[in-house]
Amino acid sequence: MYKFFKRLIDIICSLIGLILFSPILLVVALLIRINLGSPVFFTQTRLGKDGKEFKMIKFRTMKDSLDKFGQLLPDEQRLTKFGKILRSTSLDELPELINVLKGDMTLVGPRPLLVEYKELYSERQFRRHEVYPGITGWAQINGRNAISWNERFELDVWYVDNISFLLDMKILVMTILKVIKRDGINEQGQASMSKFTGNK
Repeated sequence: MYKFFKRLIDIICSLIGLILFSPILLVVALLIRINLGSPVFFTQTRLGKDGKEFKMIKFRTMKDSLDKFGQLLPDEQRLTKFGKILRSTSLDELPELINVLKGDMTLVGPRPLLVEYKELYSERQFRRHEVYPGITGWAQINGRNAISWNERFELDVWYVDNISFLLDMKILVMTILKVIKRDGINEQGQASMSKFTGNK
């Protein structure tokens, strides 16, 4: 029953959010255009519910700097001070409200990860795809990018098994507090979080 209302809540909240945050979205887009150039948005194919692929939309936070071989430089070299501010305040995540409105994502759920991870999950870890991916989730309020992949996946699966309205409300409130405190934004020694390379 809650799954039906969850989608209804997503539609209402994402629509209201896009309207209320439209001035902020416009200002951030303009600042990105000035500081980083175009494009303003960063889109990337991610895995959604049941392992289906979709295009996730975020604000761009990195330059497209290349090395002498024409390859992109490491993230930590392309991430600017302005980009770090966008990430630490989670402003780069606001365009994902479009994904929520479209039905690719939900407000609360396991974060959508790279397509290349699909074949690396264990059967248990893949259970995170039994629900729609979210803008924020149980793992995000319990360490965000500062916890290990195994811990993150266990938290995601726990959420799948315990999903409820009250849990979602708790996650949303805790997310706001985490953003204010700017906790767990980066993994130690990384610009964000190191790539998942499988289970050893």
